[in-house]
Amino acid sequence: MDIKALDKALQEIVAKRKELEKIDYNDPTYDDLEEALHDLEDEFQDEYGEYLEEVLQEVHDTLCPDNDVLMPIAYLGKGVFVEVDKYAGKDTKLVLEANPPRVLLTVGKDKQEIVWTAK
Repeated sequence: MDIKALDKALQEIVAKRKELEKIDYNDPTYDDLEEALHDLEDEFQDEYGEYLEEVLQEVHDTLCPDNDVLMPIAYLGKGVFVEVDKYAGKDTKLVLEANPPRVLLTVGKDKQEIVWTAK
């Protein structure tokens, strides 16, 4: 796996999402930006989806086996809520981040654990 290329692809999606968040639906460039974002996400899924789904499956098996693995792109940004026995009753999410590519487990607003880092 080319980790630098994976990281670059993640960063491009994050940047495009931030760009899109800064404008409103009525902006004439909104549709074009949204389409560009979807293209980046589709390319990302085609290129890295299988690899990251395996990674996420391992993370789920370890931390939250009762939750289904979603497409990797769902974990990027705000993350995906999961149920972790160790943190029962708390809001826990898995979040895919860039620089370096990694998966974080967030517990509430105060705690984060790196549960996987690309190597």
